[in-house]
Amino acid sequence: MNFKEILTNWYSVNKRELPWRKTKNPYYIWLSEIILQQTQIKQGLPYYEAFVTNFPTIFDLANASEEEVLKLWQGLGYYSRARNLHFTAKYIVNELNGIFPNTYKELLKLKGIGDYTASAIASICFNEPTAVVDGNVYRFLSRHYGIETPINTTEGFKTFKALATELIDTNNPADFNQAIMEFGATQCKPKNPECTRCPFNSSCEALKNDTISKLPVKLKKTKVSKKHFNFLVCISSDKKTVFNKRTGKGIWKNLYQFPLVETKSSLSVDDFKTHPLVKDFFNGQRYDFTLYNETEIIHKLSHQHLHTKFWIIEVNTLPEEGIYITELHNYPTPVLISNFLNDFNFPV
Repeated sequence: MNFKEILTNWYSVNKRELPWRKTKNPYYIWLSEIILQQTQIKQGLPYYEAFVTNFPTIFDLANASEEEVLKLWQGLGYYSRARNLHFTAKYIVNELNGIFPNTYKELLKLKGIGDYTASAIASICFNEPTAVVDGNVYRFLSRHYGIETPINTTEGFKTFKALATELIDTNNPADFNQAIMEFGATQCKPKNPECTRCPFNSSCEALKNDTISKLPVKLKKTKVSKKHFNFLVCISSDKKTVFNKRTGKGIWKNLYQFPLVETKSSLSVDDFKTHPLVKDFFNGQRYDFTLYNETEIIHKLSHQHLHTKFWIIEVNTLPEEGIYITELHNYPTPVLISNFLNDFNFPV
C-alpha cells in the first residue's frame, strides 16, 4: 500500500467520533476549526457544543451581540478568534446572503481565516484538494521524512505545504486531511508516540535515526515579558463596583475588568497607599483597603506573564459609575478576572 492508502485505512479504524465529522455544513466546520486553534479537542468540544446550541445557524451568530459571543467564548483565550468569528459571520450574512464561499481562494479573503482553516473548509465541505498544514501535520511529516527545516519560518511553511500538497489524495481530500491531522494528534503525538504500533514505522526516518524527540524543529520564541497588575476591586456601601470594558488593541479588547494600575514591580501595602495613580483614581475620597492575595497570582500568556494582585477597596461612593456586584458574572471577562469572581466572596 502507498502512503495515502495506509493513512486513510488507519483513519477508518482509529478516528474519534466527533460532532463536526458528521456534517459537511461549512458553518459547523468553520466553527470547529476556529475553536480548535490553540485549543485541544477535550477543552474545545464543550465550547463547540455551546456555540451550536446558542447559535445553530450563521444567522444566529451574526445577530448576536459581541458581548454574548465573548461571554460564551470566555476561558478559551486568544479572544481575537471570537471577535473575528463574529465579524465574519456578520459579513457572510450581510454581504454574501449567508452563503459561505466554496473555494480556498475565496475563503482566504474572510477575516480570521488563514491557510489552514481555508484548506480545511474547502476540502471537507467542497472536496477541493487543498492540503492542511497544522501542528499535528508538521510533527508527523517532519518525523516521517526526517525534515529539519524549522516549522515556524516561511521556508518551513512552504516546504511542508508543498509536501502535503504532493501527498494529498485528490479523489478524497476530505478524509485525507482529517486523517493526517488525526494521525498526528493521536498516533504521532508530541510525547511518547506509539512507534511500535505505527503503520509507518518501517519508513519513518526519525525512528530509524533516533530523532523522534528532536522533530519537528522550531526556532526559539521571543523572550516573555513580565508585568505587574494591580486590580482595584471597589465595593461601595450600596454594593456596587467599577467594572470597565477594555478598549484599544490587545488580546483582552472589549472584555471587562476592574480598574487596573500597572506597575514596574510588585506593590507593597505602603506602596499602594501612596501610589499616585491610586490617589488620582479616588481623587481625595476616603477609602479602606485590604490586599486579597499577598502572593501574586501569575497568569501566563504566550508573550507575557502577569503578576497580579487584587486590592479590595471599601468606599462609600464610587469614583465613577458602577454596576451592582450581583451582575458581575453577566459580563465577558478574561480568565484571570473570571477566576477571581469565582473565588472571592463578595458581600451580599
